[in-house]
Amino acid sequence: MGDSVPKWAAGAFYGPVLSQTDLYLLNTELELNPILANANSDFHLVFNLITGQTGGFNPDARDRDLPFTAKEEPATLPRVQQLIIITEISPWCTIVKNERGVTMNDVCTAVWKDYTDHFVTDVEFGALPPRLQEQVKRMAAHNSQANAWAGYYATPPVAPNQYKRVDWLRERVFFEGLRKRDTYAVSRLGFKAPNIFVMDLVA
Repeated sequence: MGDSVPKWAAGAFYGPVLSQTDLYLLNTELELNPILANANSDFHLVFNLITGQTGGFNPDARDRDLPFTAKEEPATLPRVQQLIIITEISPWCTIVKNERGVTMNDVCTAVWKDYTDHFVTDVEFGALPPRLQEQVKRMAAHNSQANAWAGYYATPPVAPNQYKRVDWLRERVFFEGLRKRDTYAVSRLGFKAPNIFVMDLVA
């Protein structure tokens, strides 16, 4: 790789993309893109799991919104075909795939779709304490109303009787960052791997 190419530049400037098998055989530590790790001093990613919108700001100049121009950068180095994302505030596991190497845009799109395309099952909802069930119901009504306003419906929407995974998150619908936590991965999934990351979410 030449000196002129930035380390995290988008494109195929790097070695081979590692498969899941490669990862296990090589036991390679993955370096997470600083933006996903919330460790970039110039750009803080703002990613809303309800709308899927992405943008950002410079922590030293919070009054100006910045476009998310690094979408096509690799999510990790070495690049991998698959990332597994779990979070402490939901029971689901998001698998992000790209044969040519997972990008940051792949991560955002997969997480957004996983939480907005899928509904909470009756069993999952029943496992929540009553107080949290009420909060999920309120959040579902709020989210569906927000979507209705976005679509300019003339009549107010009916409160949903099915809840999306994003409703389960209640007010914590903004991506904060990914981090490695092998002990948590083992407790959740029964195994650890270099490409399992824990997602932190904030209100």
